[in-house]
Amino acid sequence: MFQHLLLPVDGSALSEAAFSKALIFASEARARVTVIRVIPEFHVYTYQVELLADTRTRFVREATSNVEEYLKTLAAEAEAADVPCATLSVIHDHPYEAIIQAARDQGCDLIVMASHGRRGLQAVLIGSETSKVLTHSTIPVLVYR
Repeated sequence: MFQHLLLPVDGSALSEAAFSKALIFASEARARVTVIRVIPEFHVYTYQVELLADTRTRFVREATSNVEEYLKTLAAEAEAADVPCATLSVIHDHPYEAIIQAARDQGCDLIVMASHGRRGLQAVLIGSETSKVLTHSTIPVLVYR
């Protein structure tokens, strides 16, 4: 069946609940997992261009460090569940694109993610990365709600 699952996480309680359920699924399927956290691109508008280089560098360093620590805790959970786990962090403006590309690059055969369940105007204004992954991915997607 499925041998390699991609588990996108965003730090939310819903995402972490989906991660926990996905670990159970992976354990039962004897699959390995890759956990991915997409870091947003650094954007700032200023007239003082000389400040941007240091600010961007600091943002990337701190964001990457925070994400790596977060991913270590999730990898430890996977290890405790006896599920082989790799971690990945990516800086990208469009998380759904980064998720789909990572699934392709890592050879994943299933993407497992949470849905925040936004509906109506809120879904239109905020959008849903899960919906975008479902719409654009050729790899199967399992959505936890």
